[in-house]
Amino acid sequence: MDYDFAILDFSDESDEAVARRRGWVGAVLRGFRDPRPEDELIDRWVRHYRADEVVVRGAWLPEGEFGAGPMPVATYASLDKTLNAGRELLPLRMITDVTTSAAHRRRGLLRRMIEDDLDDAVAKGVPIAALTASEATIYGRWGFGPATFRHGVDVNTTTGFAFRSFTDPGRVELLEPAEAWPHVKGVFDTFHARQRGSVDWPAQYEDMHTGAYDFNGSGGNRKIRTAVHLDDGRRVDGFAIFKHDEKDTVKVDEMAALTPQAQLGLWSFLASLDRVKTVTFNIVHPDDPLMWALADLNRVKTTELEEFLWLRVLDVPRALEARPWAADGTVVLEVDDPQGHGAGRFLATTRDGVATVTRTDDEATVRVTAETLGALYLGNVPVPQLRRAGRVDGADDDVRRFAAMADLREPAYNLTGF
Repeated sequence: MDYDFAILDFSDESDEAVARRRGWVGAVLRGFRDPRPEDELIDRWVRHYRADEVVVRGAWLPEGEFGAGPMPVATYASLDKTLNAGRELLPLRMITDVTTSAAHRRRGLLRRMIEDDLDDAVAKGVPIAALTASEATIYGRWGFGPATFRHGVDVNTTTGFAFRSFTDPGRVELLEPAEAWPHVKGVFDTFHARQRGSVDWPAQYEDMHTGAYDFNGSGGNRKIRTAVHLDDGRRVDGFAIFKHDEKDTVKVDEMAALTPQAQLGLWSFLASLDRVKTVTFNIVHPDDPLMWALADLNRVKTTELEEFLWLRVLDVPRALEARPWAADGTVVLEVDDPQGHGAGRFLATTRDGVATVTRTDDEATVRVTAETLGALYLGNVPVPQLRRAGRVDGADDDVRRFAAMADLREPAYNLTGF
């Protein structure tokens, strides 16, 4: 069957365009097993996508085919924001809303759209692409590798919860979510500029964090609360967005802090809430000090650990030069990339944490696939571990040297889902 592939213009207000974008949003929700869209959801979706200049792709049944209409059988969207690569905020192609109708799987629809989009990113000089996947087996074939991980915890805050020696030099204040938004956004922007692995927030985060709209329900989100932390100079240096859940539980939706003191201050506040026995958060920072600051470290239980941000390197020299390096050295890295974007051999020389990377015809000393390069790019997946898994090839001394150069002490971390 010949499908009708098209890019929707979300600024077009013609009857046909409005019907097609309503059908497109409906197809996305159908793909993620969500209810059919209401008018307000579509209006906000369109507003956000216009603000972020999102490119909206889809595949439709051809006119006259049984089932043809404004609803596509496959959806795909992408936008450009930034990734904190460690040495700079790198342009990032963010991929989202990928669905295929259950009646049209294995027809090459995703392949057509993702390859067209990656070609477009390369043409526009975007050096890296990213997505947050709901299935771990799909995107490796297009060179994406899991680069950050989602660490979920339950914290037991019943009687006996205590810190070893922490006294908050600042304080926490509760604000209404809309009132807190400028402070929340200010903290996040500073956090994003500092934190390797962080991805910028798309436009819908304002509606999410002000409670203006509940994308998991309908209408305003009346459940969320916002706590902001002030340092001893009364400057906001952290926030927690949370809601009371069932069985004496508080669920943290988002939390970020600019100092360990602010992080512990927020945890202390959440633990002190009346009639709360458990605080849960599913994107805890790998270096969160909570467990080691508590008198009883067993009060923190890991509930999940799974991949979160998937990266795909499109411009190898640009991407590798944008990240920090741990040791001086030289390696000739060969990348096997079936799509060709990152394929080739690259001479990487690192000195004082900075790399110079150029294409070369020299013999490779270390060999990886594009998928593996995406996984190791931020340093959260150690080279020796990938070597033991059979995913890094080369002589032992060469791989050890590459590991010393590439593996980073401080973990990368991302809060942003999309």
